[in-house]
Amino acid sequence: MIDSSPKRTISLKANLMNLFRLNLRPLLLCLCAATLLAWGPIGHMTVGWAAYQRLTPATKARVRDLLKLNPDYPNWDKQIPTGTSPEEHDQSIFMMATVWPDDIKGESQYHDDGPDPGGNIPDGAGSSLNTGYSDLLRHRYWHFVDLPFSPDYTALPAIPTPNAQTQIDAFRAVLAGSQSDELKSYDLVWLLHLVGDVHQPLHATTRATQADPQGDAGGNKVRLKGDADTNLHAYWDDLPGSDCQYCNKKMPCVARAVVLGQDLPEAPEKLARDAKTDTWVHESFEAARSDVYRAPIGSNDGPYTIVPWSQYEARANRLARQRIALAGARLAAVLNQELK
Repeated sequence: MIDSSPKRTISLKANLMNLFRLNLRPLLLCLCAATLLAWGPIGHMTVGWAAYQRLTPATKARVRDLLKLNPDYPNWDKQIPTGTSPEEHDQSIFMMATVWPDDIKGESQYHDDGPDPGGNIPDGAGSSLNTGYSDLLRHRYWHFVDLPFSPDYTALPAIPTPNAQTQIDAFRAVLAGSQSDELKSYDLVWLLHLVGDVHQPLHATTRATQADPQGDAGGNKVRLKGDADTNLHAYWDDLPGSDCQYCNKKMPCVARAVVLGQDLPEAPEKLARDAKTDTWVHESFEAARSDVYRAPIGSNDGPYTIVPWSQYEARANRLARQRIALAGARLAAVLNQELK
C-alpha cells in the first residue's frame, strides 16, 4: 500500500481551484512529490478538521489531554505559531495527530513485521496486540481491509486479519472502557487515522483476477500512464492534495486542510449517524467497484490514462470530498458518544 508517486496535476485540480479562488497561492508550496499511504497528510488532516468542528467541549478537552501523552506531542506543539488561540492550537494538534500512524513509517525506532517484506501482511496473534506506545511495530496491515471481488469469476482470496475494520472496533472499545489513559491515547491516534483510511475506497477492496488471484493490493498493481511509479491507488490517495518536504513542518499542511475542510460538502446527517464500522467499509467497497474500477480503468493491470478534466476525474474528486466529509462527521460522532 505504499506510494512514491510524483507530483500529478491531474489529481489536484479541485484543490488548486479552491486555493486560487481563496487567494491562498502561497500554500501551493505544498504541492510536490510525497510518499503517501491512504489519504495523504492533507486528506487525513481534512478529516480531522471536519471532525473537530463537531466535537463537544467535553470531548475536545478529553482529546486534548490524551494527545498530550503521544510521544510526538512536543514536536507538534512547538510547530504551532506563537499567538495562536487556545482553540486553534488544540484544533491544529488534533489535525496533526491524524497522521501519526503514517509518520511512524519513517521513524527508525519503529519496524515492520510479518511475512511480507513490506509489512503489509499480519503474522498471527501478535499482530492484534494492543499495548500502547511501548509497541514499536508499524502495523501497516491495520491501514486497510481488502474485501475482494472478481470481474472474471476468480476464486476470492481470504481477507487477512487483523485489518482496519477489526482495529477500529477494538480501539473504539478501549476508548469507551476503563483502560489507562496511556492506552487510550495510543488507540485514539490510530482511530483518528483509520476512520479516514476506511473511507478511501481503495482501502476497502482488492480486485482478484486470473492474472492477480491474490488481488491487486487495492489498486496498487494497476498502472497509470505517465510514470512507472504511478498507479490507481496513488491517484486516489492524492485526490485531497499531495504534500512535500515543507509539510514535514506540519503547519502548511494544517493550513491547506483548513481551506479544503471549509469547502467540503455537508455530510448527510442520516449517514453521519451510522456508527457501524462494517457499513463504512462496505460503502467504500461498493464505491470502489462502481466509481474506481470504471472506464478508462479496464479489467487488467493497465497501464491506463486518466485524462485531466475528464468525467472520471470529476467523479473521483466529488466522491473523495464526500467520503472525507462523511469520515469527519462519523469520527466526531464516535468520539462524542464513546470516548470516556
